[in-house]
Amino acid sequence: MKVHTNRLAREKSPYLLQHAANPVDWYPWGAEAFEKARTEDKPIFLSVGYSTCHWCHVMERESFENERIAALLNQHFVPVKVDREERPDVDRIYMLFVQASTGSGGWPMSVFMTPELKPFFGGTYFPPDNRYGRPGFATVLERLAEAWANDRARIEESSAAVTVQLAGHAASGRGQGQVDAAALDAAFHVFRRNFDKRLGGFGGAPKFPRPVVHNFLLRYYRRTGNDDALQMTLTTLREMAKGGMNDQVGGGFHRYSVDERWFVPHFEKMLYDQAQLAVSYLEAYQITREETFAQTARDIFEYVLRDLTHPEGGFFSAEDADSVVDPAEPRVKGEGAFYIWSDDELARLLDARTLAVVRRHYGVERDGNVEHDPHGEFHGRNIPYRAAALRTDEEREAVAAARRVLLEARSKRVRPHLDDKVLTAWNALMISAFAKGAQVLGEERYAQAARRAMDFVLRRLFQPETATLLRRFREGEAAIPGFLDDYAFLVVALIDLYETQFETYHLELAAQLAGRMIELFEDGESGGFFSTAEDDADLILRMQDDHDGAEPSGNSMAAMGLLRLAHTTGREDFRRAAERTLECFTGRSAAMGSAMPQMLAAAGAWLDGPRQIVVAGERGETAAMLGAIRRRFLPETAVFAVDGAARETLAAVNPVFAEMKPVNGLAAAYVCENFACRLPVTEVSKLTELLQ
Repeated sequence: MKVHTNRLAREKSPYLLQHAANPVDWYPWGAEAFEKARTEDKPIFLSVGYSTCHWCHVMERESFENERIAALLNQHFVPVKVDREERPDVDRIYMLFVQASTGSGGWPMSVFMTPELKPFFGGTYFPPDNRYGRPGFATVLERLAEAWANDRARIEESSAAVTVQLAGHAASGRGQGQVDAAALDAAFHVFRRNFDKRLGGFGGAPKFPRPVVHNFLLRYYRRTGNDDALQMTLTTLREMAKGGMNDQVGGGFHRYSVDERWFVPHFEKMLYDQAQLAVSYLEAYQITREETFAQTARDIFEYVLRDLTHPEGGFFSAEDADSVVDPAEPRVKGEGAFYIWSDDELARLLDARTLAVVRRHYGVERDGNVEHDPHGEFHGRNIPYRAAALRTDEEREAVAAARRVLLEARSKRVRPHLDDKVLTAWNALMISAFAKGAQVLGEERYAQAARRAMDFVLRRLFQPETATLLRRFREGEAAIPGFLDDYAFLVVALIDLYETQFETYHLELAAQLAGRMIELFEDGESGGFFSTAEDDADLILRMQDDHDGAEPSGNSMAAMGLLRLAHTTGREDFRRAAERTLECFTGRSAAMGSAMPQMLAAAGAWLDGPRQIVVAGERGETAAMLGAIRRRFLPETAVFAVDGAARETLAAVNPVFAEMKPVNGLAAAYVCENFACRLPVTEVSKLTELLQ
């Protein structure tokens, strides 16, 4: 077999490195590729994916390792490979084109464009030959090469028109408007119509976790008292936790469920899912005090600490869905092979009494428990799910012991591929989750995990002399200027970490980064934020992303972070930037609020107005009051701890802190709206009355 090495061998992205031995003459996104396209007058073939993407692996094996297809690509095109997690800016632009031109999108994303980066044809996965009702990739390449040679004028005219349309689409729905509660009500009714009352979630199969919806619905419940908003969220979280999408042995959630009952997952695990779902379960626990919610959050945290944590404290990005089926055949991989069990395996590992409990609880069948298995990957295997409740303490102890045994046995299997790059935005989400976990569950090691990760980001990915962020760290290299998501998510994480450990430095840095975010990304004319800075000449559009999907949008998080800082510091510039963002997107949020639930959560916080709780006293004396606050679901309420050492520093952030002092030598709590405070209380019972 001929061995190839292309330019991707010099890259750090695990996804790009997976293609470094392809016979395709890949280029990374950048000036070298664009200059080659212009000099040789060739169109660019852009392939976008990520390292844990199943169909990306399939297309690589079928097409990019195929010598004939590689020869077509190399002869007629300039092939460019992009990791969408490193360059979400490139992905967003061309995904907008693919969705607009084909009606759907996904990865791998395949786009053909002119040397000027204007797209003219696109799609997602292409099989190597004609199948599945799709044209074969070789056929596509031949036809497009012929069109480029013989019908150039039409292609260039079409690509120019498409680029204008994309710019118009990116700007549509923006404009100044009044923020009001009607958009929140309309979005709630959309979610209620689409809610699966029996199994939770919204819509049918496949079912994706979308924690931004939980964020909105729980805050809508808090604002309105509408119990439907609460019950939709709780039902969804309970059913998800029962299913095979929740790794019942090792903790953490897989990417999505291919069925409507959360049973058969697509097995990849993403850091951003763990972070956001942990927060959803913690907030459900705050509201209900239902221990199952707290335990699910703990299981997520244990998974992340065990399997997704960099030795220096940051968090890795993802684990693959595919894994080795048989160590003797390392090239043969199967979906979920790392996670599934035969009944015989369980019988060898567990005693008879424990095995009987495990079979009943996890729905284990002797011939396997997956009925619909079109690819035969689960034949004779079981996906553990909570098929039946545990009835006694003895059963609960048996399952806990079995989990330890199975986790140990599973650790000896070949692990799925780990995408070990550290991304600023995703780490910020996880820092926020660990900070929330420390607050709600009282676990100091969660606070330490949040602090270590923040220290990692600030040491490796922050440039203090210019107050700028980088996007990605891997193997000693930090690279790629940060995007709006990186700044907005980290601003929120710094506030969350402050409210966990009350180190004023984190609050000051949040304000510094927010100011830099405004400088780099704000649209001074219309409000809102662009995803990229103005100085990137390699992009045909500056996008203003507002869709809250698997991750919240940068604009939604920017609005929320700026509001929280305004409520903390009293700074008018932060308040106005947040308001301009909310006003900019009122048209879209009114028309399709269900696509922007995190933005609507920020709008709700703006409508409610600023709320603060200040606890004044020495650290050891304020613990009981802080515990009373943290037991309650008080979203977007700013919490401060003011002791003698911090008072002067906090007063520099906001002068009102200078007057927040203990009363008669006792720790005191001040419950405030817009820093207009009620009389301080020194008893936890009195504070509890105020919070109710």
